[in-house]
Amino acid sequence: MEQKPVVILGVFVADTAYRAERMPRIGETILGQSFALGPGGKGSNQAVAAGRLGADVHFISRLGADAFGDMALAVWAEAGVKPAVTRDPASYTGAAFIFLEAATGDNAIIIAPGAAATLSPADIDGQAGLIRRAGVFVTQLEQPLAAAARALLIAHKAGVTTILNPAPAQALGDDLLRLCDYVTPNETEAEELTGVRVDGIEAARAAADALLARGVKAVVMTLGAKGALYHTVGRSEVVLAVRAGPVVETTGAGDAFNGGLATALARGVEPVEAVRFGCAAAGISVTRSGSAASMPRLAEVEALLAR
Repeated sequence: MEQKPVVILGVFVADTAYRAERMPRIGETILGQSFALGPGGKGSNQAVAAGRLGADVHFISRLGADAFGDMALAVWAEAGVKPAVTRDPASYTGAAFIFLEAATGDNAIIIAPGAAATLSPADIDGQAGLIRRAGVFVTQLEQPLAAAARALLIAHKAGVTTILNPAPAQALGDDLLRLCDYVTPNETEAEELTGVRVDGIEAARAAADALLARGVKAVVMTLGAKGALYHTVGRSEVVLAVRAGPVVETTGAGDAFNGGLATALARGVEPVEAVRFGCAAAGISVTRSGSAASMPRLAEVEALLAR
């Protein structure tokens, strides 16, 4: 069976990652333990994950005509990602400040999306044919909501499986949620979307029910080290985390998961098994530093799942 493409709308940013014992207070300067520059942005990371996992993946975005934009194109070429990208010399390619807590690997992030912040419904209409040919369409909320909503509408009307990774979390209307076959929040994002505090599995199910009531067909909530919850009207199942080794950094875990989920669904994998595939991709990513750099290859995920 021919595998239909995965089409992802999102943002590329150059990640500037600083590791230190703690965040500085306002007005304070502290010494860090390390610095790294690398490719990031949720959508771009998800596209790199899908590409490395063997998907026919296309990425819709905007870049500046600058060195960070050149970095993006090189990263996508290495991962097999096909860019559907406009370069804007009047703007800049996005960048992110990432603080990494040395003791835990946990992170805090500031994103300046640059040219991708100007993505509009008109840009999406220019890629409508690509979106309609997809097997799976994925977007997040780092680019303007109007662009994400237009792309979800085009995909939904064409019968394409739609995945919304609602990050960073923001208020969403029921009309947009009804376009989503899958919504993939983490616990914090689920709480922000529903007002339900997610402090355990039953609370996660309650938050997922609140999203189903607003028109989402399936909720796949990532639960960190506990794995992920797959929740629909007729089925609710916790898929345990797949451990690949000691945790080094969690920055790219959610993106590895979403890229893995999309890739498996595009192959026609049954949804809970697709969630397990995503968990395995995330499980490998957290054993490595960086975001895009941590995304695993298909053979690695298959070997981990076969263990």
